[in-house]
Amino acid sequence: MSLSTLDVEKIARLARLAMDENEVEAARNQLSGIFGLIAEMQAVDTDGVEPMSHSQDLAQRLRVDVVTDSNQRVLFQAIAPQVEAGLYLVPQVIE
Repeated sequence: MSLSTLDVEKIARLARLAMDENEVEAARNQLSGIFGLIAEMQAVDTDGVEPMSHSQDLAQRLRVDVVTDSNQRVLFQAIAPQVEAGLYLVPQVIE
């Protein structure tokens, strides 16, 4: 698909871009190249090819999801400036 100069000017206007004639021509060439690449990729026969999330068949090593730290809430709240009913009290910042 090739774009005309009018197409690029319309796209530039919609994108609120100020472009002179040289920039319009450069953008037209670049966009036409991008659309050409897209057309080439769409022409490839992908029937029977399953979608994949990675180019290599990799599996993420996972660890067992277990709690390894003990509850230290009382220890942490003992050094807090203000605590009430197990909650930290902080100065009000929004009125």
